[in-house]
Amino acid sequence: DEWEEDLERLAQGSAFPGVELFAAYLDTRVPSLLDHLPAGTVVVDVEPGRQVAAVVEAEQETVTLAAAEARDGELPEGFQPPLVPADRLAVESPDRHVVRVSVSDLDGGLDLGWRDAEPLVGRPDALRAAGAEASSSAVVLATEQGERAQALLSEAGVTAAPGEVALDLDWEPESGLWWADVDLASGCAHPDLGLRLLTDAELFGRVRRPSVRTTRRGQRSEAAVQLEFQPGEMVVHVDHGVARFHGMRLLDAEDEDGAPIQREYLELEYAEGDKLFVPVESLDRVQKFLGGGEGEPALHRLGTGDWERARARARRNAEDVAEELLEIYSRREASPGFAFAPDTAWQADLEGRFPYEETPDQLRALAEIKADMESERPMDRLLCGDVGFGKTEIALRAAFKAVMSGKQVALLAPTTVLVQQHFQVFSERLQGLPVTVEVLSRFRTEDEQKRTLAGVKAGAVDIVVGTHMLLQRGVKFKRLGLLIIDEEQRFGVMQKERLKRMRTNLDVLSLSATPIPRTLHMAVSGIRDMSVVQTPPEDRQPIKTYVTADEDELVREVIERELDRGGQVYFLHNRVRTIDRAAQRVARLVPRARVAVGHGQMDEDELAHVMVDFSAHRHDVLVCTTIIENGLDIPNANTLIVDRAERFGLSQLYQLRGRVGRSGKRAYSYFLYDPKASLTEAADRRLDVMSGLHELGQGFKIALRDLEIRGAGNMLGTEQHGAIAAVGFEMYLQMLQQAVSRLRSGEEEGAVTDVLNTPELNLDLPLDHFVPRSYIRDERLRLGAYRQLAAAEDAEELQSALRSLRDRYGPPPAQLGNLVYSLQVKLLGQRLRLRSVLADGPDIAIRVDPDRLLDVQELERRFSGRLRVRPNRLLLRRQGPDWKEELMRLLEAMQGLYERAEHERMSSHA
Repeated sequence: DEWEEDLERLAQGSAFPGVELFAAYLDTRVPSLLDHLPAGTVVVDVEPGRQVAAVVEAEQETVTLAAAEARDGELPEGFQPPLVPADRLAVESPDRHVVRVSVSDLDGGLDLGWRDAEPLVGRPDALRAAGAEASSSAVVLATEQGERAQALLSEAGVTAAPGEVALDLDWEPESGLWWADVDLASGCAHPDLGLRLLTDAELFGRVRRPSVRTTRRGQRSEAAVQLEFQPGEMVVHVDHGVARFHGMRLLDAEDEDGAPIQREYLELEYAEGDKLFVPVESLDRVQKFLGGGEGEPALHRLGTGDWERARARARRNAEDVAEELLEIYSRREASPGFAFAPDTAWQADLEGRFPYEETPDQLRALAEIKADMESERPMDRLLCGDVGFGKTEIALRAAFKAVMSGKQVALLAPTTVLVQQHFQVFSERLQGLPVTVEVLSRFRTEDEQKRTLAGVKAGAVDIVVGTHMLLQRGVKFKRLGLLIIDEEQRFGVMQKERLKRMRTNLDVLSLSATPIPRTLHMAVSGIRDMSVVQTPPEDRQPIKTYVTADEDELVREVIERELDRGGQVYFLHNRVRTIDRAAQRVARLVPRARVAVGHGQMDEDELAHVMVDFSAHRHDVLVCTTIIENGLDIPNANTLIVDRAERFGLSQLYQLRGRVGRSGKRAYSYFLYDPKASLTEAADRRLDVMSGLHELGQGFKIALRDLEIRGAGNMLGTEQHGAIAAVGFEMYLQMLQQAVSRLRSGEEEGAVTDVLNTPELNLDLPLDHFVPRSYIRDERLRLGAYRQLAAAEDAEELQSALRSLRDRYGPPPAQLGNLVYSLQVKLLGQRLRLRSVLADGPDIAIRVDPDRLLDVQELERRFSGRLRVRPNRLLLRRQGPDWKEELMRLLEAMQGLYERAEHERMSSHA
């Protein structure tokens, strides 16, 4: 249907989002960027050979993907992609001046005199020479770490203080030592110009990619994901309970003058076939229902007290949980702990070597962890983040900080493969620093394990990485100060009990790839400390995900394509009994591929050997079981094929998908199902969810069901399955947040204001207010736009949401402008605790809260002739086209008078 609609629009000559897909049919000579350049343009062609190779690779990838999508019915057979052919991208042209730049020695090339800057790390003599050179040349320290650079020079005996300079095109180099507060990738030197530029790379050994962090396309707030629901799914209305969502309905009505107006509503079905039409401006009162039980919940009946009773029971349960949480918090506050020392120069050196740009979330989480460690209260912090979002680097820095204070660190992971991965990362990152890292797992011989345990007991081992072997009674530490636990929920009951006992006077950092919803984070913040990392790393691209039937030709194409671009492939077959047969199939389909097999029942040495060889790219394809599921980080492996994907759970599929896409390269995951087998409804639904993942950081969406039943219970340390099943996961967490806030502040019931205890404002203005289908055609996207607008908590957020829609869909139509206005009125009305704002004949009738003092005489004076006062009501005359501005002015005036009355009341009490 969508194809037919698009083709009809093309026939009519209209433009629409995605029309560029048909470029090859609109203009047989698809224009490239070069075709738009004016005559005389200078084109700098950097690495010409690589440019052509990249275009050819893109062509091959596109042809393969188009063929795969045509097989699945996503594209018509023989569809011509909108690519410019490689032979048309040659930059030579009589209209252009071409400068080719290459690191290779081109015939006739010009030597401009620029040289790489000399590395100075660990070379005090070279640093002194650079300082001496400043008497005759300009030596510029281009770094954001000015004080650290100056300290480095002082240690080398350079006494001159650098002068500050702004590096720009107007700056003429003059001899002297200079400092520029910039972050560059690497330095350079030009002897003839008398210039030497030193960056972090030369000074501290840091090879950093310069980046401009922009807002990433595709990132959405957790709230938007949290509220996402489709027609046919269960929802819960704050005031009316559990219902089934049937979709959006555009209904015709008339205003008070009989003029036709249109509104869009959510159609909800309740018990006994009752219908409730919820206006889109009240979407904040409707949430997706996630209960925790199997099967669908019972629908509530409208007009009965069933829902109120269920809500009251859940609220009481939330208050009990809040009290338990506060008791845990108080006990921890009273426990004595160890205060780690502030960061050392070694710490700055370690962090300066990190080759990537830290994300804002990483920096925030690290600051929170360091503050915890430096306080005397024992740390118990949970670090949550999606797969591959940089939790290990944060843990490594925390571990190093502990070692610098003379303490030992134990890093506990659930699987041997993950332990080996952590050991490798820690060893590489801490190389050359005064830290001893050891590993304790079944990959080590008995003698090696004994030596490691002896070193741990004697204090000679600073950091030990291990499986549950670290929890055995025979393991003794000399001065253990920090315990890091990766994926704690994967350990057994006995191991968790042992961990609980270790927590009393030890700093504990838990890592979890199960992302946490913001409401739960807010509910337990300050009680169980939590840091959330949800910003993708720099240059990370979303993983392209396909769900398709298993075919030899597809498997061959996918593996061949990855090998052609120098990458590696995971082929996951989760049956040890038949895994060798699966490996033989891969070898038969792609004879040039170097195929290895890895699974948990192999001999420890053999498995370790396979994993090390695959990591070193001595194998192209690893045919394996779910042993790769947790934490394995091989950046060059960027294609995953999962055989018989219908046999896996949703969270497991998502974890497996996270094994690829851990570099700047585009990654692909293929979930294959048996075309001859009939899928169960649940398996079909799981695969459908996976096929819809096109954005970064969607683990939250995947993890909700696990989290609502198991994860939230574990985190809160109590069972609230029944309460969650009654009102839904999201509403229960809002109740919990309210209860925690109230108990901590000592406030009375209702003091915390949010959608749960704010009566719905009855709003009915004589306006067409909705998102037209001509503006956003897809119902799912339109519902998403409504959610985005309804989630705004103030006028600024509302305007931000509108700007986002304008950027994506173009100038907003009048109906959308009216919707935004209605939401502004609603936000202000809720703040004023109004009961209703309704069109009433020629007036707008505003029903006020009778318990709040309002200077109505002042309002009558300001709006003379246009405002009439009735008991608990204000009637504003709706005259002319500017009545909307007049209503907004009245509401703002009321807000000012309420604030003045409150201020006078507080002053009189004082």
